[in-house]
Amino acid sequence: MTFFNTITTALAVTGLCAGIASAETRITYKSAKAGSSYYQMGVELAEAMKVGTDGAVIVTIEESQGSVQNVMEARARGADYVFTTPPSLVGLAQAGKAMFEGKGDPKFDEIRALFPIPSLTMHFVMSEESGVTDITGLEGKTILLGKGSFGATEGEKYIGLFGLTDKVTIADAELSNAVAALKNGQIDGFVTAGSWPAPNVIEAAASTPVTVLSLTPEQVAATKRTRLTIPAGTYAGQTEDIVTTSLPVVAYTTTQMDDDTAYALTKTFWDSKARMADTAPWWAGVDAALIATIEGKIHPGAVRYYKEAGIALTDAQM
Repeated sequence: MTFFNTITTALAVTGLCAGIASAETRITYKSAKAGSSYYQMGVELAEAMKVGTDGAVIVTIEESQGSVQNVMEARARGADYVFTTPPSLVGLAQAGKAMFEGKGDPKFDEIRALFPIPSLTMHFVMSEESGVTDITGLEGKTILLGKGSFGATEGEKYIGLFGLTDKVTIADAELSNAVAALKNGQIDGFVTAGSWPAPNVIEAAASTPVTVLSLTPEQVAATKRTRLTIPAGTYAGQTEDIVTTSLPVVAYTTTQMDDDTAYALTKTFWDSKARMADTAPWWAGVDAALIATIEGKIHPGAVRYYKEAGIALTDAQM
């Protein structure tokens, strides 16, 4: 069963779209590089919006080079702009800090959240042959981190955080080579971050016995990231839940978007989420609890939906 042929919200379409000013509202959705899981999520969202609003909302997917670019473009885009980024980057942009230092703009203060999407989830994937069952066992092993990605940066941070610097050999290879290198015994494991279930982890687990490492509560706390549980059975051979860390990711727009459009996008997302999960399991990892990870303000149109749905928001979010 797919969401293409199971439209349980059809009766709500008229009321959902009545407040949208034009017969057809066009939205530009900017998320990630073509070919990435987050780009594919955008494609799925676009289809869900078209079906869920009976064609009243049409979403065009635009390729992105990353979250920083997405935030930066909020300065110049119009009312039809929706983009994805971790909430922490919005806070940095509004404060003019880190990668936004010297690039501040009053437009950043107009950024407003709509709804969460699958989080960037850390996976430490080890071959069963390596014998590693927890992160402290990485000592003396060869690990592939990749280059330039959140997973690579975060993986390097954790290696230092847990006293493994200079005790782990970092393979000089691209993450795209990780599964083959693991299968051939060239590496003992690799680190990747993305939505779960992660396609490269699925591929690795299907081709060779692997262990995806869990973190202890103390280790999770030390990372200062959000705790996340990957349910048992997500990957081949995984018999227990995996406790790991994540970086929340949220779909944003700006105050230029009218309230009715923001309401329609938010309501259609939540109404469509279960059907999207039927064909793309990473949507199953999104639930109302993730709304608590949204730092800063939520768009008034989305706030209207959350109030109707009985979902609690903080004063800071409204």
